[in-house]
Amino acid sequence: MPRPKIIAGNWKMNGTPAESEKLLKALLKGFKPKKEVIAIVCPPFTTLITAAKILKGRKLLLGAQDVSEHIDGAFTGDISARMLKSIGVKYVIVGHSERRQFHGETDQKVNAKAKKVLEFGLIPIICIGETLELRESGKTESVVSQQVDGVLGGLEGADLKKIIIAYEPVWAIGTGRTASPAMAQQVHKFIRDKLEMVNPSIAASVPIIYGGSVKPDNASELLNQPDIDGALVGGASLDAKSFISILRTA
Repeated sequence: MPRPKIIAGNWKMNGTPAESEKLLKALLKGFKPKKEVIAIVCPPFTTLITAAKILKGRKLLLGAQDVSEHIDGAFTGDISARMLKSIGVKYVIVGHSERRQFHGETDQKVNAKAKKVLEFGLIPIICIGETLELRESGKTESVVSQQVDGVLGGLEGADLKKIIIAYEPVWAIGTGRTASPAMAQQVHKFIRDKLEMVNPSIAASVPIIYGGSVKPDNASELLNQPDIDGALVGGASLDAKSFISILRTA
């Protein structure tokens, strides 16, 4: 069974609820759903309730950018999977490189978050990827292998069938630099082979999407690679025309 294409827009820390509402309405105006494409937007926490109301019943689905590994309690500033589910969120990004870089998140913490997302019936978009220093020292595969082991630790077959993996080379995020389609495909294939070792029954079905300066002018070539199942789009998702163009490419 062919894997669907998944295009997720990560808005990061951009947009008030009013600004986000304007962007969502522009997206919905130009968005033409495709049966084989899953389209997701991940606004800031402050916009999620507004977005949930606007997107209710639509084919443009709602995701969050982060989640706590706890259900509730004395964790000031955190948002739980239970809270996200209650307002209509379906997808959650966990372990984005910016969370790892600026908030010290480890593979173990990402793993705990992914498990909590799955516990509440949501779908985690689990991010992995290497820095420029690691790539230039030839350690991409060893680092990615270690990250896959860490973030998927303890997940059984049923849960593994529900996840999305996002490969995001850190050196290509927000820099304008993009891994060439061949470079990206090579790592995606490596991840697919790694999943085969983790659990052969799910390796062919787990979507692996690419994140790292995806734009309308490079999306087509990236998405045509056999093991690239979609894109985690940053800056280009903040422009309705650009994001719609990428969705049409998928």
